[in-house]
This record gives sequence, C-alpha cells and structure tokens, in this order.
Amino acid sequence: MTNLADALTELGDALAKVAALALADGGLRGSDDADVLAALATAGRIRRVADAVMVEAVAVIVDRDRGVGHNDRVTTRYGCRNMSELVQRATRVSGRTASDMIAAANAVQQPVALSTGEVLPAEFPGLRVALSGGQVGIEGVIAVTGAFRGCQIGRVEMLAADAELAAAACGEGVDAAPPASADELRALAQVWAAYLDQDGAEPEDTRALRRRGVTVGRRGDDGLVPLRGRLLPEVAAQLQLGFDSVLNPRVDGAPAPGPRFVQDPDRDPSEPLASAADQRSHPQKQHDAFAVLLTAAAASGELPSLGRAAPTLVVSVRQEDVAAGRGRAHLPGDDQPVPLAVARHIACTGAIQRVVLGENGRIVSITTLDRIFNHHQRKAITLRDGGCLIPGCSVPPQWCEVHHVEEHARGGPTHTDNGVLLCWFHHRTIDTGGWQIRMIDGVPYVKGPYWWDAQVKWRPATKSPTRRRDLIALPT
Repeated sequence: MTNLADALTELGDALAKVAALALADGGLRGSDDADVLAALATAGRIRRVADAVMVEAVAVIVDRDRGVGHNDRVTTRYGCRNMSELVQRATRVSGRTASDMIAAANAVQQPVALSTGEVLPAEFPGLRVALSGGQVGIEGVIAVTGAFRGCQIGRVEMLAADAELAAAACGEGVDAAPPASADELRALAQVWAAYLDQDGAEPEDTRALRRRGVTVGRRGDDGLVPLRGRLLPEVAAQLQLGFDSVLNPRVDGAPAPGPRFVQDPDRDPSEPLASAADQRSHPQKQHDAFAVLLTAAAASGELPSLGRAAPTLVVSVRQEDVAAGRGRAHLPGDDQPVPLAVARHIACTGAIQRVVLGENGRIVSITTLDRIFNHHQRKAITLRDGGCLIPGCSVPPQWCEVHHVEEHARGGPTHTDNGVLLCWFHHRTIDTGGWQIRMIDGVPYVKGPYWWDAQVKWRPATKSPTRRRDLIALPT
C-alpha cells in the first residue's frame, strides 16, 4: 500500500474506535444535547472529507480507463464489468450511490490530456476546492451539477455560477449565510440555471423533448420502488385520460340492491368514517389505475416482443410454499422477495408452468397448465358481471381481471361458474380487504364488511345493466 493508503487505514481504525465509544453505554446517550449535536456536525464533516477521497479515487480510475482497451482497463483487470460494479465492491455502497459518486467524479476531476499529458482544469473547479476542504459532499456536488444538466451555458458563465455556488457551500456567499446544505445548493443552482439558460432561440418543445424521461428506481426498505420522471404534455394528458377511464364513477343503470349508510348526526367529527367504501388516497388510486393500464397494454398483444415472446411478468415460487400458504415469491431482476399474495394474484390471471428440478438442480420436467379464461368465457362473464363486482367500485369490465373464485391450485376449474370480474386493486387484496366472493348456482355472491352490510349476508352481485333490469322485472 502507498503512504496515503496507510494513512487512511490508520485514520479508519481510529474512527472505528471513536464510533465504538459513541455507541457504547455511556457514550453519546450520556452526553448533553450540545455535545450530541456537535458530534453529529463533526461526523458530517468527516463524511464529506471521506467523500472527497472516494470521488478523487473514482476520478483517477475513470481517467486511467479513458482511451484504454477493454482488457487493459482497471475495471476489467479487477474482474468488474463496469465502473459502477467496481465502486460498489470497493465501498459497499448501493448502485444508486455508486452512480452518484461516478457523476460527481466526472464533474470535479482534473483529466489528463491524452496527447500532451497536461492536467486539465475541472468542469466545476470551485466545487472541487469545496469538496477537498470537506465543505461539500457527493450529495452537494450532484445537487449542483444536476441542475445544470442539459443547459446551454457558456464556459465563462458556468465558471461564475460554480464560484458563487462553491462560496455558498462554504458559507462565504454574498449574503453571508451559513454553509448551504445539499438541498439549499440545489435550489440555488436551479436559480442560476434558469438565469443563465433562458432558452434563447431554442424552441420550448425542443427543450421538452430533450428533458423528457422516466426512471424506475430500486426497491427501498419500505418495499416500494420509486418512479420518477417528466412527461411531455401530450403523454401526461393521455395517461390522465387512462386514469380517468379507470377511476371515474359511472352512472349506467339502477343502483345495486343493498343498504345505504348515512352519517350519524351524533358521531364525533374527529372519528374516521367507518362506512367509506374506498379509503384509498388519490395517489393510491392512480397507482392502481396505472397497474390496470400496464396489465391491459401487456394483454393487448400490440407490444413488441421480448425474446420472441410477449412481455410477460414471470413470478417464481416454490410449489410447497403455495400449498402451505406460507413463504415468499420472487420477481425477475429483483433480489428481494415479494409476498406470496403477489404470486397468487398473477397466477390467477395467467398460466402456470411447473418446473421440476432434480436434487442436483437439473431441470427434470416442464409442464404448462392452461388456466386462462378464453375470450368467449370472458365475454360471457362480462355480460353477467358488468364490471368489478365489489360494490362501489366503478372500474369497467374491459379493465378488469377474471378471478378464480376457487383457486385453480385447489382444484378450481377455469369455467364461467368459477370466474368473476375484479379490478386490479380488489383482485390484489381479495384475501385481505374484507370482501368475500362465492358462487351459488353459477351466480356470484358477495359478502362485505360491516360498514357495507350491517347484517354481513351473502348478496347476489352484478354491475350489468341488463341483469339489473332483469332483477327489477322479477316478480316479488
């Protein structure tokens, strides 16, 4: 190891001892508020200084790999397919943090000219100085550089903005404000970007086309996957129309028979309404509508193929877990498991392929079970049900999935007497949402929670206008 690496190792060992003292009994927990806050601020500075070392190390490797053949690159020689993998293995950070580290390195590195060997100035020299002094970390650098991404700004103007933003990060700005946080730097950088890049002769639609994009992130600790992006106006309008088609209530016939709850005048206003049929928030409803649109698009047969097959979501699960009702399932490209309910939901509307493996892992047999309702059956079920069977749900039949009332895995047939229409949300939550469905002589019956039916009885359910008309015409 070099002297620099030795010094960093000694520093790391010393910091580990300090961390052990801080986490031990009588450490930070025994300190007063001022000492705890001082420790937090100092640890933040240490983190920013460490960021500077990591960013420079990444910048050096990126520069050395530039213009070098694949087999001679540092990443290849250390057994990594790209820079992101190398950073992740060396620092143990996530893929997203590794990407930020590489982006920061590209912004503040001082590249070496291949022809002359001259060290060239950094794209953001002011931020480089602030980074080396521990005044700004990776998050701060990304906050600034991200605001200028795609902007058409001259070099002189960019250097002026860089100098002012670096001063703000160090607490030396013209307003004499304290050192800016990463979010504050982002806000300041966005002001500078808007001021320096005022479109000029570039048409607005060209800028919009250049800045459009959607990104799907990695699943977080909360089990959710972040979706971020900016849509062109016409794409957003089309998406909103799709949401409206799924979520808007319809008035298409006589109301379904059943009780109606009214607000109790003596109810405490601070108590939640127990009779609300759908307590999803508007964003949650739009999420579920988005899921409906994606499912409908995949089932349309009009999407490009993947591997000579339709884009099909494959969920893997052990047969023993399905039979026992316990365990987890897995999605392609995702190391984290998903609940078993996901596999049951997908399997209810798709085909099941049973793969038998030998003790050594060899594939012994593959069996595909056809359990999908054909289009003739779906038309008949649509005529009978008219839409999602759950009372109060307004999702039309074309957006619904056909649910096996008795699970196929438990012997339930793919027959119209065993299939009902459910929207994506109610299908996904049929085991946990308080609603129950059963078939009586080929007719679906629904039993809901107490807020829907105080008697909690099985009641025939349909949204079909013709079936409702028949029910009205029945003799009493």
